[in-house]
Amino acid sequence: MLTALEEDRITAAVTKCEERTTGEILVVLAEEVSKYREIPLAWAAAVALALPPIVLAIAIGPLLGLAQDQWLNGEGGELGLALGFAVAIYAVAQIALFLAVLAIVHIPAVRRRLTPRALKLHRVAKAAHHQFASISARAVGSATGVLIFVALQDRQVQILADAGIHKECGETPWARAAGAIASAMKNGDDPTAGIIEAVEICGAALAEHYPSSGPRPHDFSPRPLEV
Repeated sequence: MLTALEEDRITAAVTKCEERTTGEILVVLAEEVSKYREIPLAWAAAVALALPPIVLAIAIGPLLGLAQDQWLNGEGGELGLALGFAVAIYAVAQIALFLAVLAIVHIPAVRRRLTPRALKLHRVAKAAHHQFASISARAVGSATGVLIFVALQDRQVQILADAGIHKECGETPWARAAGAIASAMKNGDDPTAGIIEAVEICGAALAEHYPSSGPRPHDFSPRPLEV
């Protein structure tokens, strides 16, 4: 996801911040939290159900005129065959559209662009809370941890902190930190600088309310964790 040099820069930033606080900062990186397999199906079904009726509605006027002429000319049998053929074409068109759109939206870049932002936010938040719960369960005697969770392809950020930290620091530093990463990821830019800025913001908040009392072991490595 990130190069070794980029991970080294983040590691150095976390290490420097943790020297000034009893708290811990853990950066977790995910390429993409979900494959969003329902998105290609949803788009394929929507297009296959919506487009043929629209085309039919546009063409219904000329078809009705043709049908009237054929009935007046006593060509009802031919009209029935034509209508049967039209229904068959309609069904084939729906199937072809469904398969074509399904194949196109299965392309990762297309699927990511067509996935609603609200769904991405929900999935990333769920993944971040799962990671936070797992990390909290492994922490020993610490209630001052901050998780910076970054979903790179989803371009979503979640920053979670223990309840005690929220009570002391409020929401402002975490919102600023998340904004720094989101800004860095905008338009596909390298997120590393934003992650480092977020680490520094979180580190400053921790140092203010939970200053260091001297060297101590940490429960987690300062190196970013990839999941």
